[in-house]
Amino acid sequence: MRKNSVTVIGLGPMGQAMAGAYLEQGYEVTLWNRTASRADGLVRRGAVLAASPAEAIAANEVIVLSLTDYEALYAVLDGVDRAVLAGRVLVNLSSDTPRRAQEAADWARERGAVQLTGGVLVPPSGIGRPGSSAFYSGPREVFEAHRPTLEVLTAADYRGEDPGLAALFYQLNMVMFWTALSSYWQAVALADAHGIKAADLLPTAVGALDMKQFLEFYAPRIDAGDHSGDVDRLAMGLASAEHVLHTVLDAGVDGALPAVIVDLFRRGVEAGRGGDSSSSLVEMLKRPAV
Repeated sequence: MRKNSVTVIGLGPMGQAMAGAYLEQGYEVTLWNRTASRADGLVRRGAVLAASPAEAIAANEVIVLSLTDYEALYAVLDGVDRAVLAGRVLVNLSSDTPRRAQEAADWARERGAVQLTGGVLVPPSGIGRPGSSAFYSGPREVFEAHRPTLEVLTAADYRGEDPGLAALFYQLNMVMFWTALSSYWQAVALADAHGIKAADLLPTAVGALDMKQFLEFYAPRIDAGDHSGDVDRLAMGLASAEHVLHTVLDAGVDGALPAVIVDLFRRGVEAGRGGDSSSSLVEMLKRPAV
């Protein structure tokens, strides 16, 4: 094996950014991608394009996988001989569920490889930049041994031995990210209906999406099981959510997203929690809707 060398499999925007970051740090980089032409720019910068996944894996101990999901992982790696996979560290940065991350770790172990599950919290433009971060989980000694290689990409936030933990924390982040970003798209659409540009909305949006004060207030109360309505009440939240929905509909804008919020709050009120804090919705969300 070579020192400061890595293989990157999967050359979408994220994989390309990762391979580029390694090249910038002087790593010898081997690549494989189903569409080989995506590697052209990286090859011009010094990377080596392997002819097959097996050749790419054989080149280095650390294999960074940047694929759509774990189905894509199996499609690429299932045909690779076990002797080639043995001893390799599969840094699996593909997005999927915690359960599938655990299954993939078992799959790797059966072939003599080790999986480090990863969840990257920045877009491709954030790779290799200060302030970026990624979750990791898997064998601690393997993580520590390869931390410098991982930290070429982002800061590495280790979450534990269970290979599903990094995927879980990543999906927890995505629950909040996509919901918050969708609320911004909704606000932009509503603003536009009133002739307000996204640039004009920006200062208000930045302030509205800064939830630090609220989260720090609610977290200890939730952990203590305290949903008392001394600060906010779910029934008042329902009225506010209905006002949002009516404002959206009056503007002729799609109301599907705020309607979901109204339905959520209404179910909480109908369950007898109208006088409790809106944080009591956590208890309802712990169970499937019926």
